[in-house]
Amino acid sequence: MIMFFIVVIGIAWGFSYIQNNPMILYVGVVFSVGMNIWSYWYSDTLVIKMSGAKPASREQYFDLWNAVENMAITAGLPMPKVYVIEDSSPNAFATGRDKDHAAVAATTGLLGILNKTELEGVIAHELSHIGNRDTLLATAVVVLVGFVAIISDMFLRTSFHGNNRSRGNAIFMIAGIVLAILAPIIAQLIHLAISRKREFLADASGALLTRYPEGLASALAKISAYPAGLQRVSTATAHLYISNPLKDGRTMSFMSKIFATHPPAEERIAALRGMEG
Repeated sequence: MIMFFIVVIGIAWGFSYIQNNPMILYVGVVFSVGMNIWSYWYSDTLVIKMSGAKPASREQYFDLWNAVENMAITAGLPMPKVYVIEDSSPNAFATGRDKDHAAVAATTGLLGILNKTELEGVIAHELSHIGNRDTLLATAVVVLVGFVAIISDMFLRTSFHGNNRSRGNAIFMIAGIVLAILAPIIAQLIHLAISRKREFLADASGALLTRYPEGLASALAKISAYPAGLQRVSTATAHLYISNPLKDGRTMSFMSKIFATHPPAEERIAALRGMEG
């Protein structure tokens, strides 16, 4: 969170200096403080509402509840809240600022196609995200990327409407415009790189929890084979899911792989099965 504050203030200061407009810096300070507080306390509630997840009872979803409870005990974590999403596409995610305020959600499609060991593998993966604090990291990065895009848009919109004095030196102006164009792209690539790295880590941590890597590997094979994505999903939360929820069944292009929120399923499965050797 400290790094979030420093980065946002640094970007805002750079744009305000180039634009000779201190208001940009003031907005950056207020926004970074406010979003730090908001994302820490309320991000999990927002994610749950955006996904359309509903609380799952032990009686109705015994297998899911039992898997979460058993894996939480194994991982030494408090029992998170359990939710279910009514959707035929198999997927799951975890959210929450820390282990004491965490939640795990799974789709009905996931519960319908996985056996016990596969479900435990998926739940272990999600609990690993909670234990590794990935859920908090993911939220902070999303907010950072969004703010960089907002600041860049503000700079580009105001660059061509100020007087000559406010525009400053032409070299600084050109550098500022280039930065405004590239900053959101770079920030997004950093976000995606972090997301993909944490997926590999959660896969490995989850496999160590169950002591059966094949369970998660088999689950990922089934999940990735399903051609359709979730009906209710946002690009802002797509990286939280265990598998890309925006897929449409088409083969990924080179550029799609670069901007993908998840590593290719084949690589994750190969890594898990390599742990058995």
